[in-house]
Amino acid sequence: MSTKTQADDAAGRTGKLAAKPVAKLLKACRHSFYLVFFFTAITECLAVAPMLYMMSAYDRVISTRSGVTLVSLTLLIVGVYLFWSALEWMRTRLLIRISLRTDWDLAADVFDASFRRSVGRRNVNVQQLMGDVVAFRQFMTGEPMLALMSAPFAIVFIIVGALFHPLLAAFIAVAVVLMTLSAWFTQKLSSPILKAANDENAESQRVASDSLAQADATLALGMLPAVRRRWHDRHRMFLQMSVNASEASGITGGVSKFLQKSLPSLQIALGAWLAINGEITGGMVIAASMLISRSVSPIQRLMSNWGQIVNARTAYDRLNILLAEEAQNADRMTLPAPTGRLDVTAAAAAPPGATKAVVSDVSFAVRPGEAVAIIGPSGSGKTSLTRLLIGVWKPAKGSVRLDGVELSEWNHDEVGPHIGFVPQDIRLPDGTVAENIARLGPVDSERVIAAARLVDMHETILAFPDGYDTYLGKSGFQLSGGQRQRVAIARAFYGDPAYVVMDEPNANLDEVGETALLKAITAQKARGTSFVITTHRPRLISVVDQLLVLRQGRQVGFGPAAEMIAAVRDLRTAPAETTTPKPPVAPVSAIAPVALAARG
Repeated sequence: MSTKTQADDAAGRTGKLAAKPVAKLLKACRHSFYLVFFFTAITECLAVAPMLYMMSAYDRVISTRSGVTLVSLTLLIVGVYLFWSALEWMRTRLLIRISLRTDWDLAADVFDASFRRSVGRRNVNVQQLMGDVVAFRQFMTGEPMLALMSAPFAIVFIIVGALFHPLLAAFIAVAVVLMTLSAWFTQKLSSPILKAANDENAESQRVASDSLAQADATLALGMLPAVRRRWHDRHRMFLQMSVNASEASGITGGVSKFLQKSLPSLQIALGAWLAINGEITGGMVIAASMLISRSVSPIQRLMSNWGQIVNARTAYDRLNILLAEEAQNADRMTLPAPTGRLDVTAAAAAPPGATKAVVSDVSFAVRPGEAVAIIGPSGSGKTSLTRLLIGVWKPAKGSVRLDGVELSEWNHDEVGPHIGFVPQDIRLPDGTVAENIARLGPVDSERVIAAARLVDMHETILAFPDGYDTYLGKSGFQLSGGQRQRVAIARAFYGDPAYVVMDEPNANLDEVGETALLKAITAQKARGTSFVITTHRPRLISVVDQLLVLRQGRQVGFGPAAEMIAAVRDLRTAPAETTTPKPPVAPVSAIAPVALAARG
């Protein structure tokens, strides 16, 4: 093999290992696995001891009526049992520690990675990914792992049978093959149907969960019968498929049970026939009946746990894919804190998984201390654009750079504290008011109060049952829509971020709240914070420097706010003799696109 080929092979192996973080973790635990396998080998060999004890008791103790021999054999077998139990205890402790290390090293990374993927891919099942960690950990400590390690040692009992008589070994080998085929056919027939049943059950649970999330509207609008019907259709399919799986495994399962019951008796019959012909002793007949059970047991354990083994393998593959994608951004160099300089160049936004862009050809810039308002009719793509501007969506085309760095590729744990964001749909996590304003991090009282004062929320919060320690959540204090929005705005301002994006921040605010928001934006602009704000209400335009107009997902204008508003006024006061009909009076967000088109 040439040197180049060897180098390519080595690089390929290195790439495969780097692409499998879970495999890398398991490789780090390999010495513990070797020790567990060594203990398993010893315990499986020790399983022969009870058979030898019974054979000796029949052949030596009963025939010789020697009490000393009986006591000696009994003490010896008790010692073997103590040693056997100690090995199993140590093996269990080793597996528990391996599983704890697995969970310790994987859980946090999987949580972060699945959370980020859920932002970028709305169809990701975070619960499934977190459940994969649990399933893999349970596989490491449970019966499936031991079943895998024990399966090869069925050969030990076949060898012992051969020491008694070749026919006994042949019978045991045939029995192992029959039991393996029976269990395999059972799994083969029932597994696909059972998987489909589990999928239907998961779907029915999702329907129920989604319905509960909108329980108020469902009940008030009389939608409960329709929701129940949708859930019950899925649940009925799950029950039908479960029955089908049980019936499919019934025949092969019956064959397995028949073999389990009949094979030991047939083994005794074969042993008795050999004993009658003087080829083995009576004690060997009893031992032979135990050999058949012990030889088949590892295979039965393996097949009975086969479903969990397959699930663990699937979880292993999913975790490898998830963590390999996450690892690509893990080792990037730490960058300095941003100053708030935003440059958007020919950017296009498409929902993750979609092929058609909902926003395209957007180009503008924001400098520290400046504010840009994005206006346009409903459905023009303003919210989609904000997802580009905070980096949770990757541009389908073009770029969105903050201080020269592509924002979607910047580690959010690093840049997040320097960014403020107010989403359109505000949901505050469970926690106190102070914890929510502090972004669930360590609460800095001075910063929390400063952010609350900035949006004129301090006095309102003090009037809550426990002030800043008032607990928010489903079982806690319920805020009004305006209060919830102002807490979210305070959270965005917490820590004096350099760059703030707000999606309809005044949608639920009254006049007092809107005035406080305007003052806060003005104050933060003076400190050098850059703003991008979407709005339908013209009052916010008074504090912005530039207007960006979207229509049907495309940028139709961008320029100084005063000039664009003047353009609207020019359009309204156009001469009567012009052939262009005078447009009706409408909000700036509706007229500005028309004005810009007329000017261009």
